[in-house]
Amino acid sequence: MADAIRVLLVDDHQVVRRGLRTFLEVQDDIEVVGEAADGAEGVALAGELRPDVILMDVRMPGMDGVAALRRLRELDHPARVLVVTSFTEQRTVVPALRAGAAGYVYKDIDPDALAGAIRSVHAGHVLLQAEVAGALLAQEETHSGQGRAGSLTEREREVLGLIADGRSNREIARALVLSEKTVKTHVSNILMKLDLADRTQAALWAVRHGLSG
Repeated sequence: MADAIRVLLVDDHQVVRRGLRTFLEVQDDIEVVGEAADGAEGVALAGELRPDVILMDVRMPGMDGVAALRRLRELDHPARVLVVTSFTEQRTVVPALRAGAAGYVYKDIDPDALAGAIRSVHAGHVLLQAEVAGALLAQEETHSGQGRAGSLTEREREVLGLIADGRSNREIARALVLSEKTVKTHVSNILMKLDLADRTQAALWAVRHGLSG
């Protein structure tokens, strides 16, 4: 399983972790490398185990999922975080996305859909449901990136539009006939120019400014 997606489970309910592990372990391309019962343990294990994807609950005792996401961002950890929650309220999910989550799914998600979500965020996609994306857009109306579209080059605008369409760097490279390294440079420049933290915020900015497909 050298090429398997390495997954870390972070949830305070053992039965949830057991259920997730039981299903994911039958996937040929996914390997569960560890489990944590709270955010602090999850951050520590992320540094030790270097997972590709972290399945993170939001509400946990001690360090919750949002705080753990912020800490992972401070540490510049490369893992993509997929929030797995039973809470549908925007006040619960939106802060997690703003803290750097690559997307979220509900705990009652179909198992095959969960595996697909893991593969999707690992590939660089952002998973946002319409109601949460709308809430994020409303909250970002005064974001410092607004009004800076003119600072982007035409190529950067193309890349940003493809980010908003959920394309990974590899897919963007293929679409624009560029190397992945060049695409990564464009993405970094976009985030810097618009004063955005990550691809999720970039995708939302592009939607709000009409740059998405």
